[in-house]
Amino acid sequence: MKTEKPNRRDFLSVSVAAAAASGALLLNGQKMNAQNKTDSFELEEITIAGLQAKMQSGEMSSREITEKYLDRIQEQDQRGAEIHSVIQTNIDALKIADQMDKERKAGKLRGALHGIPILIKDNIDTADKMPNTAGSLAMLDNFPKQDAFLVQKLRDAGAVILGKTNLSEWANFRSSKSSSGWSGRGGQTRNPYILNRNPCGSSAGSGASIAANFAAVAVGTETDGSVICPAATCGIVGIKPTLGLVSRSGIIPIAHSQDTAGPMARSVSDAVILLGVMAGTDPKDSSTKLQPKADSMKYVDFLQTFLKADGLRGQRLGVARQFFGKNDKVDGAMKPVLDALRDGGATLVDVEFPTNGKFGDAEFDVLLYEFKADLNKYLATATTKYKTLQSLIEFNEENKEREMPFFGQEIFLQAQKKGNLNERTYRLALAKSKMMTQTQGIDAVVIKNKLDAVMAPSGGLAWMIDLVNGDCGVFEGPTSLAAVAGYPNITVPAGYIQDLPVGVSFFGRAYTEPTLIKIAYAYEQATKFR
Repeated sequence: MKTEKPNRRDFLSVSVAAAAASGALLLNGQKMNAQNKTDSFELEEITIAGLQAKMQSGEMSSREITEKYLDRIQEQDQRGAEIHSVIQTNIDALKIADQMDKERKAGKLRGALHGIPILIKDNIDTADKMPNTAGSLAMLDNFPKQDAFLVQKLRDAGAVILGKTNLSEWANFRSSKSSSGWSGRGGQTRNPYILNRNPCGSSAGSGASIAANFAAVAVGTETDGSVICPAATCGIVGIKPTLGLVSRSGIIPIAHSQDTAGPMARSVSDAVILLGVMAGTDPKDSSTKLQPKADSMKYVDFLQTFLKADGLRGQRLGVARQFFGKNDKVDGAMKPVLDALRDGGATLVDVEFPTNGKFGDAEFDVLLYEFKADLNKYLATATTKYKTLQSLIEFNEENKEREMPFFGQEIFLQAQKKGNLNERTYRLALAKSKMMTQTQGIDAVVIKNKLDAVMAPSGGLAWMIDLVNGDCGVFEGPTSLAAVAGYPNITVPAGYIQDLPVGVSFFGRAYTEPTLIKIAYAYEQATKFR
């Protein structure tokens, strides 16, 4: 199958005057084309290194870069194409950019993110004038008094917090009939490639916004697939790190045994920079105490040493054939991927995960228990007046015209019925989930076959937005294995099928991010599908 490899995408440069056309696109399922374009965006596809070069040379300031992204969001996200990926922009963004410019002129550079605009998913605390809502209208009064640990690290590194991104409300843990990317606060996020297609979720806004060049990079969160799926579906890079590499404190939770934040970017190198800054030991998150030290180097510098074009040479990769055979077109797109991996010097070995598909019920039980416990804990110290899951259930019922016009809250109701985390049912479900994905899952397969990592298609193609039936036409990739295990997973663009992106995932054992980065970067450089 011949795979399309455009030098740059032309899907989004839509003028305000083309707003009517974008509505027709939604109705007829047609994609954006050159007739809808305006002049190309000056910062389109630019990397963090490219932005730093412009600021270093004096060609542009952080303020000018920030202004250009804010203008683009206003024109394309909220008017022109109406992607609805950014739920709110930060009124302090230009002020932060000015401060970074001032420091640069004084010779103070904080690092690779100095002056770089970044978008943050709207379930992560930012101590500013933006509420943290998880997309819910109930949380509009939730103005955090303290940054999430990862946000503070971003600020310390000189990043400009540009705004918050839309998401599947409550990170897609309210209803089994939901439409990914829809929230009561932000409406429906659309896939930038074809506007009537879904961007996947729950980090829908983070994925769509970076694909659409609304910022340099974004932060997403994942419990099971919420970084990997939108990244793959929107044609960008996403890294779901090992549980505990990035602190969860200050993030509205689903489940502490699986939750993590992760970087979303247009290139592996940019995702690595963001991950390196976000990672760190947080006294408020005990899971971060287990992370390895990066040889006394700054973690971002350590990770960048694995960005090698020849990184595939000598690698032994498992090919998880269980995740093939679900879509002929996706399988066809994987053929040049496998060729590129072989050509780069990797040895490919077909592998099977005997436990795959056998832990789903146990995982869901764990999520229900932990959601109730963890959310109640978060709400107890939040500024919102809604202090329990039960009070949110009541809010949704009282405001169902706005909060539940398309789907209900049956997952909320199921979680509310659960007991505490001392119950035997919960403990057995947690043990089963971890055993089947760790010791009997990824660990067993990697050790038995002497692998460095495993690869598989990240998932299917973007499906039609359907607010009546919810998400449909979706097939799962390997996301659950890595997510439930708490192990790392990286998705990288693998081409296009009828103008829609497809991704390839590389995953492995705990804290093997450096190896996965080496593989993913070398593959990216060999193919350059984006």
